[in-house]
Amino acid sequence: MAGNPERRAALVDAGVEVLAREGARGLTFRAVDAEAGVPVGTASNYFTGRDDLLRQIDARLHVRLAPDPEVIAGLLARPKDRSLVAAFMHDLMGRATRDRTGYLALLELRLEANRRPELRSSFTKSVRGDLEEAMEFHRSAGLPGGDEVVTVLYLAMLGLLLEHLTLPDVLDGVLPGVSVPDGLVERITATIVPEG
Repeated sequence: MAGNPERRAALVDAGVEVLAREGARGLTFRAVDAEAGVPVGTASNYFTGRDDLLRQIDARLHVRLAPDPEVIAGLLARPKDRSLVAAFMHDLMGRATRDRTGYLALLELRLEANRRPELRSSFTKSVRGDLEEAMEFHRSAGLPGGDEVVTVLYLAMLGLLLEHLTLPDVLDGVLPGVSVPDGLVERITATIVPEG
């Protein structure tokens, strides 16, 4: 396997673009090479196979979609209440909206893991790790509610992100006077997270 880390990162990012645009069926080494603007056959020198590429895309998306530590530190200076949880959810929505391609690729990974049991185990472990990390963060930050609140909030935000990034018009005007997505983030947080 080739060892140029910058080229590998560029190929993985090209894979994210292809996956988001074409879906898993369109994710070929040839398509990644074309997206990255490199000679045909380059990707095959960096990945042992398509599953390896998909796993590296998963790892890359965790970096691309991760919160900014400075933003988190700034938010954690605020009172530990429902409004702080809402601020974290706004940050999540903002990150996913700014990197829409990355989030769509993450959704495609979910679908591909559903189709291919050999990927399901590693991707389930990855997503479950994210959820457990969110629970631990919530507990250690002293935010209101426990693991059940985090789990329900996770599911509600997943649904909002899915609609907002794939079919945004579905939610327009559903709740009169509630903006999409910001107003819905506020409603979700107010409904799920206890006061105090």
